Amino acid sequence: MKEYPAHSAILYEAHQKIYYQACSDKYINNWIRFESDEPYVTKTSLPFGIPFSLNDPDYCHKLFELLVIEHNFNRDYKNSSIDGLLRTLFNKLLESYCQNGFTPQYYSLLRLRSAIQNNPSDPWTVSKMADILRISPGYMQIIYKKTFGISCMEDVIDGRIRLAKEYLIHGSQSISEIAFQCGYHNVEHFCRQFKQITGYTPKKFHSHAANRTAAPGDQVNLSRN
Repeated sequence: MKEYPAHSAILYEAHQKIYYQACSDKYINNWIRFESDEPYVTKTSLPFGIPFSLNDPDYCHKLFELLVIEHNFNRDYKNSSIDGLLRTLFNKLLESYCQNGFTPQYYSLLRLRSAIQNNPSDPWTVSKMADILRISPGYMQIIYKKTFGISCMEDVIDGRIRLAKEYLIHGSQSISEIAFQCGYHNVEHFCRQFKQITGYTPKKFHSHAANRTAAPGDQVNLSRN
């Protein structure tokens, strides 16, 4: 028996028998057995039987879930969907293998960044982020920028402006309402940051979006009751 670290991926050769058991109270194991003669599988540079760290384990977890779902249902594009998902999974595995060497702290930062990008309007501060990671604010800012190439507050601002664009393009709220919904308590501060990043004031951006006669591409909206 071998003990492997969390957030690891292992690719085994065909027909190899594997026995799993938990090393702790909580055990999460995503696995699939598959057959493919595609070059991205048969000629992969990924090693066999050697664990390597994943750069985004949550993303890979979702790919595993989708692969299982597609396998279990006989849908019209089942084979095509499985192939697309498997290709994406191998791309993510290769990205991770080429980087490798992720620390437990990296995964904490990754969860923090995911929370910021999913909820940019929350009252984020450097102190709040540091408290989540249980480290000092100064150190948090250093390792965040070193890991992602952007400061933590720049990430917050980018997320808020991205959200504001959606409201301005598709919503009917006033500028002050949009500012509040995006986490700003000062409309002038919101307008200043918006123009600094986009080159437009929120009002001009809204007018420009409304006057466009052709969309740059198709859009799919998913609604959930």
